[in-house]
Amino acid sequence: MKSRKVYPKIIRLAVRYLILVLIAIPNLWIFYTIFTPLTTYPSYWLTKIFFDTSLLGNNILLIRGTIPIELIKSCIAGSAYYLLTILNLSVPNITLGKRINMLLFSFLTFLVINVLRIVALTAIYVSANPIFDVTHEIFWYSLSTIFVVGIWFAEVKIFKVRGIPVYSDIKFLLRHAKK
Repeated sequence: MKSRKVYPKIIRLAVRYLILVLIAIPNLWIFYTIFTPLTTYPSYWLTKIFFDTSLLGNNILLIRGTIPIELIKSCIAGSAYYLLTILNLSVPNITLGKRINMLLFSFLTFLVINVLRIVALTAIYVSANPIFDVTHEIFWYSLSTIFVVGIWFAEVKIFKVRGIPVYSDIKFLLRHAKK
């Protein structure tokens, strides 16, 4: 009797992790395809408020094209969106509607933070401030991870998430593997 209730949960678990694997192939292209324009255009529009800029592909050209700001994959932060997806899909017992809302919340929050980060770094770079390199490195190596973790903790609180990513699934599988 219990196995009838367990199999659908195992199938849902397998589907969630299969989606995570498929999203990663090849090289997170789905995140870069979606978030490159969603990052580039708002960054350009906000930068345009403060500087004479133009846009050429993924390059924001400042001050009549003399200072190019190239938004490469690291600037788009596809891996951060993937980590948010992993955190969201590796927790069991969340309805599809709630999971979609959680993903939208996390992606939108990170997108806003990322665009503001790009604009702030652009302003520091254009002003030839000597703190640019150090600030850029701090944002790249530390703060982006802190932002993702902070967004996840906000999601846990806002959406009342009860499970622990990956751990709850492993615990479930081990509990039912014994039976």
